[in-house]
Amino acid sequence: MPPRRASFAILLGVACLAAALSTMCGAAAVSARGKSASPAIQVVQIDGAGTGAVFDGLGAVSAGASSRLLIDYPEPQRSQILDYLFKPGYGAALQHLKVEIGADVNSTDGSEPSQMRTPTDHNYNRGYEWWLMSEARKRNPKIILDSLPWGAPGWIGNGRLYSQDMANYVADFLQGAEKSHSLDIAYTGVWNERVYDADYVKRLRSVLDADGLATKIVCCDEYPGEGAGQWAMVAASAADPALNHAIAVFSVHYPWIYNTVSTPAEARVSAKPLWSSEDQPNSGGGPILPRDWAQGGRQLAKLYNRNYLEGGFTKTEIWSPITSYYEILAAPHSGLMYANTPWSGNYKVQSTIWVTAHTTQFAQPGWRYDDASCGYLQHGGSYVTFLSPDRSNWSTVLETIDARQAQTVRLRVAGGLSGAAIHVWETNGDKTFVHLSDLRPQSGYFTLTLDPDSLYTITTTTGQGKGEAEPPPPAPFPSQYRDDFESVKIGGTTRYLSDQDGAFEAQPCRSRPGKCLMQVIVDKPIPWSPLPDPFTLTGDSDWRNYALAVDVQIPNTGVASLFGRIDSANVFADGKALYPSGYGLLLKSSGDWRLLSTAYRREEIVLASGAVKIAPGAWAHLELTFADASISASIDGHRIAAVSDSAHSHGMFSIGSNWTEVQFDNLSASEAMQSAPVGQK
Repeated sequence: MPPRRASFAILLGVACLAAALSTMCGAAAVSARGKSASPAIQVVQIDGAGTGAVFDGLGAVSAGASSRLLIDYPEPQRSQILDYLFKPGYGAALQHLKVEIGADVNSTDGSEPSQMRTPTDHNYNRGYEWWLMSEARKRNPKIILDSLPWGAPGWIGNGRLYSQDMANYVADFLQGAEKSHSLDIAYTGVWNERVYDADYVKRLRSVLDADGLATKIVCCDEYPGEGAGQWAMVAASAADPALNHAIAVFSVHYPWIYNTVSTPAEARVSAKPLWSSEDQPNSGGGPILPRDWAQGGRQLAKLYNRNYLEGGFTKTEIWSPITSYYEILAAPHSGLMYANTPWSGNYKVQSTIWVTAHTTQFAQPGWRYDDASCGYLQHGGSYVTFLSPDRSNWSTVLETIDARQAQTVRLRVAGGLSGAAIHVWETNGDKTFVHLSDLRPQSGYFTLTLDPDSLYTITTTTGQGKGEAEPPPPAPFPSQYRDDFESVKIGGTTRYLSDQDGAFEAQPCRSRPGKCLMQVIVDKPIPWSPLPDPFTLTGDSDWRNYALAVDVQIPNTGVASLFGRIDSANVFADGKALYPSGYGLLLKSSGDWRLLSTAYRREEIVLASGAVKIAPGAWAHLELTFADASISASIDGHRIAAVSDSAHSHGMFSIGSNWTEVQFDNLSASEAMQSAPVGQK
C-alpha cells in the first residue's frame, strides 16, 4: 500500500470550527494536487434521521461465456483472481453475482452448457457457473446469487421459449444448484433483453411456488427501445394483480444508453426495488475499452452514484465480472478485471475493481441510502450516503469526475450519528484506493478539499483492505500446441478452447481407442444472438505463419471444419454468417471439400474445392498451413490445394461442425516462425 500522507482535511477540520470562518478556510485551502480550491464552501449534512431506499448492493453478471477462460487458470493465480472479485476487504468485494442459465447457444462471446439437454437429462456439473458461484460463496457467504436465461435448448416448448417447458427448466436449474452445490439462488429472470411475456412470468411464479422455491422473479432485463419499452412491465403489473404478485424487482439494462435516465414516475412509487441489472461504464453506447482510470474507472465512479440519484436504482450489476474471453469476440474488455491468457497466469487488476470497492467495502446490502445526504456538488460531482440498519455506522461516496478544479466541502454529522473517527479513502489517476487520513469532527463538523476527477469514501467503518497479490508477467500462446484429449474427463471440456455455439466435450472415440472431442448438440437451440454453426476457438491473434492439423470422424450428413487466421469471431458483426472470419477447410461426410475465405458482411469466397474418398465411419486427417500469402490444405497427407490470398494475415484457429456429432482428435498448431506483433514488421 502506498505511504499515507498527512491529511489535508485534519488541519481544515480544526480550523473551520465556525461557519463565519468557512469562507476564509476555503479560500486558503489547497488540494492534494496543489490547485487552489473554490472559494465557496458547500455544506453537506450527514443526517442519521434521514430516510431512503434500501441499498441492494453492487454486483456483476457472468454470462455470454464472459468467464470461460477463468477456470483454466493455474493456481495460485486463479484463487488470487477470485479473491480480487469476491473476498471482502480485499478487492471489488462483489455483493451480487448473476449467472447465465446455459443453453448451448451463443450468448455473446460463446455458448454456455445446458444442464438439461433433453427432458430427462439433469447434469449440474457442466460448465463453470456452478463452480464460480461456489467460489464466490466460499469467499463471501452473504453474496446474493441470481440467474437468467439467454436462450434455451431446442426441445423447449416446440421452439418457443415462453412455455411450460421453460418454466420447468428454470426451476430445474435452481433445484440443481441447491441439491448439488448447496447454493440458494435468491433471484431469477425471464429472458435476457427480449420483450417479456406476462403470462409466462405468472407461469414461472406458479412453477417456482409449486416446487417450493422461494426464488424471487426479476423482470424484465430489457434493453432500451425493446417492444413497448423496457419499463412496460410497470404499468402492466399495476393493472394485473397476479403479474404484480409474480414480480419482485423491476429491472432494466443500460438505462444511460441515451445519456439520460428515464425511470418513470410509476416505477419510483411502485414500492418494488429498481435495479440496473446489466450496466457498463460506457453505457452511453461507446466502445468498450481497457478499464484503466481514464477509460473505465472514472465513468464507473460516476455511474454508481448517479444510478441512484437519477434513476432510483438500488442495485447496479456490471457485465461482466472479468474479461475471460478472447479479444476477437464481441465486446472486448467488458470486465471489472482482465484475465484471458490462462497459459501465462497473467491477469490485470483494473481501476474498476477499486472504484467498486469504494462502495462495497464501506456499505452492505440492507443498509439504507440517506436521501437527505445524497446530492450534487456545486462545482461538479455527486455524493451518496449509506446508513447501517442500527445507524451506528455510515459511509459517504463522493465523486468529482466532472469537476475542473478542487473544491472544499464542509460536512456536518447530525441526527445522532457517531462522532467517532472518520476515515478518508481516495482513488483517481494518481492514487488507487489510498487511505488518506483519519479525523474526528469538531463540534459535529469537518472539512474536506476534494481533487477534481477523483473518487472518495468517507466512513466510520473499518476493515477495508487492498489485495497485494501480483500476477506473473504476460506470455504468448504456446508456439507448439497439441491436445489428444486423453486427460479430459468424459463430458468435460478441454483447456483454452472456447465454444462459440453448440458444445464440444470429451467422449469415447468412435472406431478408434481413447477419447475424442465431440460436438454433442444436434438440435439447434432457441437462439438469443445470431446462430453460427458450432465451432470452438483458441490460439494467438498475432500468429501469422503456422500449421494446423486435426483428425476428424464425420457422421452421415456431417461437416467438419478447420479454420485458421481467424481475425474476428464477433457474432454480431454479421448475423447471417455461419463461420468466423478467416480461412477454413470444410469436409463433408461425402468427401466433398471446400477451402474458403470468409469475412463478415462479405460473401464467402471459395478458393478451391473438390472431393476425396472417405469410407463411411473412417477418420480423416486435415491440415492447413499458412506462410505469408501462401495457403495450402491437405487431407490424409495428400495436398488438395495450394493458393495465394492475402485477405487474412493473422489470427486464431478453430475446429467446428454443423449440428451433428463430429468427432475430433489430435488437434495441433505449430508456429512456423516468430510472428511480429500485428501492425509491426
